[in-house]
Amino acid sequence: MMAAALGLSLALSPAVMAPVYARGAPESFADLAEQVSPSVVMITTTAVVAAPTDGGPVVPKGSPFEEFFKDFGPDGQGQQEPQREQALGSGFVISADGYIVTNNHVIEGADQIEVQTFDGKRLSAKLVGTDTKTDIALLKVDSKEQLTFVPFGNSDTMRVGDWVMAVGNPLGQGFSVSAGIVSARGRELSGSYDDFLQTDAAINKGNSGGPLFNTDGQVIGVNTAILSPTGGSIGIGFSMSSNVVSKVVDQLKQFGETRRGWLGVKIQDVTPDVAEAMGLAADKGALITDVPDGPAKAAGLKAGDVITTFNGHEVKTVRDLTRTVADSPIGEEVPVIVMRDGKLETIAVKLGRREEAEAEVVPAKQSEPGKPAEPQKLEVLGLTLEPVTADMAKQMNLPADTQGLVVTHVDAVSDAAGKGVSPGDIVVEAGQRPVALLKDLEDRIAEAKDAGRKSLLLLVRRDGDPRFVALAIE
Repeated sequence: MMAAALGLSLALSPAVMAPVYARGAPESFADLAEQVSPSVVMITTTAVVAAPTDGGPVVPKGSPFEEFFKDFGPDGQGQQEPQREQALGSGFVISADGYIVTNNHVIEGADQIEVQTFDGKRLSAKLVGTDTKTDIALLKVDSKEQLTFVPFGNSDTMRVGDWVMAVGNPLGQGFSVSAGIVSARGRELSGSYDDFLQTDAAINKGNSGGPLFNTDGQVIGVNTAILSPTGGSIGIGFSMSSNVVSKVVDQLKQFGETRRGWLGVKIQDVTPDVAEAMGLAADKGALITDVPDGPAKAAGLKAGDVITTFNGHEVKTVRDLTRTVADSPIGEEVPVIVMRDGKLETIAVKLGRREEAEAEVVPAKQSEPGKPAEPQKLEVLGLTLEPVTADMAKQMNLPADTQGLVVTHVDAVSDAAGKGVSPGDIVVEAGQRPVALLKDLEDRIAEAKDAGRKSLLLLVRRDGDPRFVALAIE
């Protein structure tokens, strides 16, 4: 029986298994380290910081002197003058004429920035530009001799399991090399443009801003953060992918700042329940929840549109759209394909610049004015709702002409509670049509049931921010 089973397994293998071409572990990283190390630099920053409010001396947390100075307060003899603090980090040279990449948090707030090269030269660095959204900074040093530099590689070609090598200045100990593999791809930490490679190559404090190399000596990531309960490496490090960094660096080098495209919409992912409620064939795309004043509104995009393709790039998630828009040309029209009322439409949108838009405060869009319904209540979909009156709007600090149904209670075991609907939320649309009266919502529920839908799509506002929620129809 075992032989037969084994024979069957072998017979099936060629038909169902694709060949795997695995690279063996390198015998040594010595040649690679020797090749790229001259391009890596140590960065020392100096900043003047205000004296502690208690008048005590500045003692690093965890220092052996911390206990000694614990009671050294205003009545002691500590100086009240500003103090100079130093911080250490890493970076790497990307051009022979002295452009250097590091993390923004390495140099943020610094009065002086000094770079030490692999051969011991110390050079004063000037800040060219920073991007807080990707935590990248570009420096420039002047050197009588051309500097050894390294190129960016294509981070999109890196696979989980590929060998990588990190070089930097961990814990201020000087140049150090560590190796590991790519543990995961596409990690997000907190930013809209995050695209981190996760690695188990040892990364510690001081490695920030240093390069992560592939085995060809190309930079495929900038070491930025670690996940650790102790503050030291436990094998979970994050490097911002080179395909994000290189675009940022190009803009910082050319303009001294970033220039990202801006569409001007609020969006959310299309979840399976939202797709079902909207009658979509697949749960992908970016669902527009609001269109304030901006490029999208001027072009005719609407809340409820699902963006499926942007400037020739397929949009599967909000993340896809955010990055594609950022990389698209400012001031030029780009084609946007949306699903609207069950049909695909192509709309040309002239993009603005995100940095300019973020400098302005755009008021949240409010519903069109209309006659409020008489106060009454409706219990449906696990919600208790009332029409928004002028008095309610005043109490909730909303415009007097606000329309919609305010949620006054949510059944704790309902689908609505499970999807985060809370008292105080305002339902402004149901089935992608405005609701001002309780009857409007009842009609939308009846229509959804008649159409054989299992859920109803609601547009809910909280503190002016909208989002779509698909609730099961009982």
